[in-house]
Amino acid sequence: MRILLIEDDTTLGAAVRDQITADGHSADWVTRLDAARDALAAAPYDLILLDLMLPDGRGIGFLKALRARGDVTPVIILTALDQVSDRIEGLNAGADDYLVKPFDLAELTARIGSVARRYSGNPNPILSHGSLDIDLAARSVHRDGRPVPLTAREWALFEAFLARPGQLLSKPQLEEKLYAFDAEVESNTIEVHVSRLRKKLGAQVIETERGLGYRLGKA
Repeated sequence: MRILLIEDDTTLGAAVRDQITADGHSADWVTRLDAARDALAAAPYDLILLDLMLPDGRGIGFLKALRARGDVTPVIILTALDQVSDRIEGLNAGADDYLVKPFDLAELTARIGSVARRYSGNPNPILSHGSLDIDLAARSVHRDGRPVPLTAREWALFEAFLARPGQLLSKPQLEEKLYAFDAEVESNTIEVHVSRLRKKLGAQVIETERGLGYRLGKA
């Protein structure tokens, strides 16, 4: 997934960004709401992590404006405001989840996965696809009952296909899922990851539409 992190605390922001990228997602980190608006205008995001107290305004107003214009991008609020009334305000403004600082980074990973599954239309973390048994929460795959180790990038790519079964995904779309704005992406990166997934999960697990992109195939 491509995630926009809006957080002005540099220590926490760096820790969250590192956790996101270690999980295989791409992360664009901004510290102000005006920079967040610019980022959203420039690229599509799968999830937003939103602090409520920022140098140029309150995250609640930003969230309300986002929902008012019809943007349904999932939003998880990250904030030190821990009163019940603050949580109610955030959820009523359109947040999908609310995490109070300080929080465990492993819990953040779990919350991101849970929200992503709900938006993909399948909240169940356990999936079967041909000979594959997939646990989205544990980020694990078994093929014919045997565990298949995937790198963070391989998992993120496979998860992108699982979230959109049957849908054709272009190379630029897949690159956006894996890399942030400032990352250098080699021209054959997606091809390399797809090849590795086919070797590990089955030659037909990802189908190629030449010149157009890739889609989830049989396993």
